[in-house]
Order: sequence, then C-alpha cells, then structure tokens
Amino acid sequence: METFIRTLIVDDEPYSRDELKHLLGGYQAIKIVGEADSGESAIMSAIHLQPDVVFLDVEMPKMNGMKAAKALSELKKAPLVVFATAYPQFAAEAFRYDAVDYLLKPYDEDQLQETIQRIMGKFYSQSEPDIGKTTGKLAVEENGEILYLEPKDILYMVRDDKVTRLITKVGEFETKTPLKDLEFRLLTYGFFRIHKSFLVNLEYISRLTPWFNGAYQLQIEGRSEMLAVSRNYVKALRSRLEI
Repeated sequence: METFIRTLIVDDEPYSRDELKHLLGGYQAIKIVGEADSGESAIMSAIHLQPDVVFLDVEMPKMNGMKAAKALSELKKAPLVVFATAYPQFAAEAFRYDAVDYLLKPYDEDQLQETIQRIMGKFYSQSEPDIGKTTGKLAVEENGEILYLEPKDILYMVRDDKVTRLITKVGEFETKTPLKDLEFRLLTYGFFRIHKSFLVNLEYISRLTPWFNGAYQLQIEGRSEMLAVSRNYVKALRSRLEI
C-alpha cells in the first residue's frame, strides 16, 4: 500500500497553486499528483487521479469551491477536502461540506502544519496500523557507531539549525534527519508537532501553561525546560491529550 497521501491542488490563480505546491513540498507524507484551475476540472481530475485529499479554492468562476466540494463528496472514492480562500466569511459554510480544514490566504505555515496533521490523522487511522513506521527503532550515529533508540524512550525532539536534537530518557543525541521526516516515521508512536521546531512524545507531557497571544508553554516529565506551543496547535493538542 502507498505510504503517501495523494494530493490535488485546485485554484484558478497559478501563483496560489505554486505557493501551495511549494509549501506542501516540505512534507514527506504528501505527494502532489495534479493541479486544476476550476471546479469543473477539479472533478474530472479527481475522477482520473483518485486523490486522497483536495486543497480547494473557494472563489472560482462558474463552479466555485463549494459546488465542487459537493460534487466531489458524491464520487465513489470521495477525497478529503481542505478549503482555501482569502475570505474568512466562508468558513461556516465550508464545514457544512465536512471539510478537514479551512486555510486563509496568504498561507500561514503553522496553520498549514496543523492541517497536515489532521489529514494524516484521518488518512492513517483508516489505513494499515503500521503506515508511517519504518523500523521498530530509530537509528542515530554517535562517535562513529550506530545506536538504536526505542521511540518510547524519546521525550521530545527539537530542530536546531541543520541538526535535530533528540532528548531521551538516557541522554541527548543528534541526527541530520529533518523534523518533518521524523514526524512521518514516528506517526504511529504518539508523537505530536507543537511548533515548527518541536516534536513531542504525548506520553510524557505533564503540564500545559498559557503564555501570551494564544500560545502556550509545555513541560515534559522529568525536564525543567518549557517548550513553546504555537497557538495554531493548541486546540489539536488538547484534543489529543484530554479524555
């Protein structure tokens, strides 16, 4: 079974398509299989390409995004839909179509990250349980040797310049593997992105404290440092943590 999410981008503005394509290119789990510039071509492309998710612009001539979403929902293999628009007033109507999310233009990278997490959660929860998992352990190099870390022993990870630091129960390690790749590989192990620079093991979160401007700080069991939680991740994080 394919381990990536087949994605179709629909927007009548080439610049907007290029911008979103560039941003989505940073996610290993996402594979862009096509583009469309209208609601009509979106439907034809979806029938032909069988995407798992469609990023759909709302404001398009003739058939707008809402009408296109309704038609997509009636397909035999209906894709997940993420609406995108510069107009926030369409948000309420968007969720009538069971949209995964609603992105405002210009795109905010933190908000897009949260959207990708929602997509991955929905997509992989319906797929094989081992999707996203490569091996049972994570390999890192130290002093010329390869060490194998148990995911359950990793407390959190932080991207620092061109290196990802892994803070574990037994010490700290470094790898050049980007955080986004580790996030994908550890999808089934209970890790959650709280910020563009932090990936945490949900098992070890002990405290969530309001900070400012809707952001929070998070504390890990056995650690004194506070980790920043972007305001765009707070709602999804609380949903994952609370009964």
